[in-house]
Amino acid sequence: MICHTVRNVNGVAGWACGLAKSRLGSLQKAGYNRCMSTTAYRSRIVEQELRSRLESAGAVVIEGPKACGKTATAETMAASQVRLDVDEQARRAAEIEPALVLEGAAPRLIDEWQVVPAIWNHVRRAVDARRKPGQFILTGSAMPADDVTRHTGAGRLARVRMRPLTLFELGVGKGSISLAAVLDGTAPRAPDPGLTIVQLADLVALGGWPANLGKSPAATLAAVRDYVEEIRRTDIFRVDGVRRDPVRIGRLLRSLARNESTYASAATLAADAGSDDTGLHDDTVRDYLDALERLMVVENQPAWAPHLRSRSRLRSGPKRRFVDPSLAVACLRATPDRILADMEWFGFLFESLVVRDLRVFAQAADGEVFQYRDNTGLEVDAIVECHDGRWAAFEVKLGQSAIDEAAATLQKFADRIDTKKCGKPAMLAVITGNGYGYVRPDGVAVIPIGALGP
Repeated sequence: MICHTVRNVNGVAGWACGLAKSRLGSLQKAGYNRCMSTTAYRSRIVEQELRSRLESAGAVVIEGPKACGKTATAETMAASQVRLDVDEQARRAAEIEPALVLEGAAPRLIDEWQVVPAIWNHVRRAVDARRKPGQFILTGSAMPADDVTRHTGAGRLARVRMRPLTLFELGVGKGSISLAAVLDGTAPRAPDPGLTIVQLADLVALGGWPANLGKSPAATLAAVRDYVEEIRRTDIFRVDGVRRDPVRIGRLLRSLARNESTYASAATLAADAGSDDTGLHDDTVRDYLDALERLMVVENQPAWAPHLRSRSRLRSGPKRRFVDPSLAVACLRATPDRILADMEWFGFLFESLVVRDLRVFAQAADGEVFQYRDNTGLEVDAIVECHDGRWAAFEVKLGQSAIDEAAATLQKFADRIDTKKCGKPAMLAVITGNGYGYVRPDGVAVIPIGALGP
């Protein structure tokens, strides 16, 4: 452990390793107390998109990792439901005659539909027969094989992605700076939201899992570790029925955690996850990674492919990310104290927390989150691009002292983009752990993560 003051590329000073204690009280003061009840439903940003899809499509498929809140959100809009993962009788009926479980008031929620994959085509046929929107809501925490959903039913079924809670949804983020407004070119301005580095370490470790709200920090850390253990032992088998070695899966998960927010290749992960007695082949790692992506616990960040006016060559490899940084913490059985003792790793974890929130906010603005890297080594942490062509670029820095360097990187990057073909960026901004929201004299904005909202 690092037990002295350090400074790293994220511009944050380290603390004595004994400083961080149980800090639930400080999170409650920051606003986390507004969502501490385990029974109260937390409103989700994705609700508006879900309502819109129910008005236009016969069925909506809500996809996302297990325990991110899909069922609870779907229940707020469903008139009837069947839960195939826990209702054994319904599951048996569906296996004999899938159409039986489709009967009920619309919208009818079919929870964990992939448990009985044959349901898919019956839903599609029912939508065709009824010729009305908003008939079904399907939720799933694993993507089945492509042949199960090969009849996509364009115009009949729509897909909506859900992820863990953002800081804004947790009640910690103030939302005073809207990503949608930033994409429209509105200059960000906000007071310091008041989040400390210590609180951010807690938020990274605890994650955005609705079922853990109301639990103590120790219980939450244990719950996320149990979540990872279930992935390793059970969930990864349920993706496609293929038996995979849980010991090797565990080693790969730890390697992914060590390589969070990096461009580590399958070969690098295989070497890192190997052991003296049993190595991992590249193809085995690729198979494991595919299964983890289909479970939606791994959501890599794809590369942006803009038109360049320089001779730089783009790199197309994705950036490695868990869907929530708490999974990386759990894979290594780390704690907030350990995060604070390794500020370089903390910087990578914080970057993933920011990308998690950006993905949710960007989706609400009809956009996606990419990253940029070229052959000269120039990298930009996040590019949000809307389907209408608007885009903004973000560097992520945990502390204040790295803002100048990040701003210079963004300006260098912007000079390489052919804006005649890609359009000018709506904003270049540095997202930080704390501080004020403002626009610098050079035109680069500074946005504290605690102020960012949809």
